[in-house]
Amino acid sequence: MAITLSVLILGTAGAGYLYYQHLNNNLRGGSRAGGESGVKKAAPDALGNTPLNILLLGSDDRSSDANVALGGGKDIRKDKPRADVQMLLHISGDRKNASIVSVPRDTVVPIPECKDTDGTTYPATTNQPINETLTRGGPGCTLTTWEKLTGVYIDHWMMVDFAGVVSMADEIGGVPVCVKTGVYDRSTPQQKGGSGLKIPAGTTEVQGKQALQWLRTRHAFGSDQNRAKAQHMYLNGMMKKLQEQNAWTDTGRLMGLAETATNSIQVSDEIKSVSKLFNLSMQLKNVKLDRLSTTTVPTVPYPPKPNSWLSLVPSAADKMFAMVRDDVAFDKNGGPKKPKGDGDGDASDKPKTEPEAPGAFSVTVVNGTSGDGQPATPGRASALATTLQGKGFTRAEATREGEGSKDTAVLYPKSGGDQAKANAESVAKALGLPGSAVHGDAKTVTITLVVGSDWRTGTVYKKPQINDGDLPEGADDKTECMDVYSVYRWDGTS
Repeated sequence: MAITLSVLILGTAGAGYLYYQHLNNNLRGGSRAGGESGVKKAAPDALGNTPLNILLLGSDDRSSDANVALGGGKDIRKDKPRADVQMLLHISGDRKNASIVSVPRDTVVPIPECKDTDGTTYPATTNQPINETLTRGGPGCTLTTWEKLTGVYIDHWMMVDFAGVVSMADEIGGVPVCVKTGVYDRSTPQQKGGSGLKIPAGTTEVQGKQALQWLRTRHAFGSDQNRAKAQHMYLNGMMKKLQEQNAWTDTGRLMGLAETATNSIQVSDEIKSVSKLFNLSMQLKNVKLDRLSTTTVPTVPYPPKPNSWLSLVPSAADKMFAMVRDDVAFDKNGGPKKPKGDGDGDASDKPKTEPEAPGAFSVTVVNGTSGDGQPATPGRASALATTLQGKGFTRAEATREGEGSKDTAVLYPKSGGDQAKANAESVAKALGLPGSAVHGDAKTVTITLVVGSDWRTGTVYKKPQINDGDLPEGADDKTECMDVYSVYRWDGTS
């Protein structure tokens, strides 16, 4: 939502420098990351393209009167806010498709050590839901948690609270959503709470407080997964509404939308300006609505608290996160693909430095097979060090120290330049690894093979083939109209 509106923000630049600075001053910022994830930005492909990943957050902050009035909970207004909505927006390297991946707020995931802006350090934990990350170091901790969980480097985050959602919805003038029957999300004898959403069957344009109620409704839609589905419906409806309004060419609309957007969102510091938001938004200009996929990672009840918390389905989560890491489209609407380069960042006609003899340089082998949250496969580093030795890399040695990694990688010291890169590529080639597995790293001292959780067995790497649109069952959640749980159906008369 914020990215879309950032296009509109620049349209107000004609109003003068002072107003432009006023919009900049409206924006609030914060640190990009709250801890160390060990995840590195993807290397450019042969054309120099890299994907763009942005974490979109909705907080339940109740520190202001406006947020308490909208969300209730005046008794918890001093509590730190939680990130009840979390969506990863992935924009492909070629900027032709985009996908949104949601994780329900009560999903238990490993949360790494994070540090707050006041210097407070929060130890890593494995038994808390993902929405608690915001209380353990702010949005930066949520970003670090997502990086550790997915293996995806996340460039930026953006966050909005209750009052921000209402202001944005009012300014847009209503967003179309649909329910198959009338719905009234209220307290019942079995389930206290409810958003208060009350709309008839069919399509309704929700705005203001009603838009917030739609985005917060869970019980009437049956689950957190279905709430995410409803949120995605809202996002798609908003995009369609803005296009229908010709908002990009209406100066009056631009002014109002720009003012509201900059007052409503908080962003990571490196994009805390109107011009930077505009540059970011231009990355989306070629993405058509039929190539924007909305998904939710499938979940199951979390065994220690099956009635309230969730666990990710490992096979589904691993596949979806691999698709994001490998920049595989979530949709099948792209048509035939153009041939790609080898993914190592070199143009095909660029001359390469020849590698040194295999025994001329050291190779450190690290067992990172715990990168998927499962126990590491014993002996993987030793096994592959032995394999490399048999292929002439006589100075290959295993190390007991190593951090988990979802993807196998060959790292080389950036200070070593083209020669170090060529040596790393020769290691990758010997093991059947693709060129995209080779990365320069400022902290690496020697060529380092990190054996990821994607390679637990065998001595020749075989990367699983994943095709465009090959999502796991239950992940694609785009729908024309929401089902309503029977208890909350409303006939429109009471």
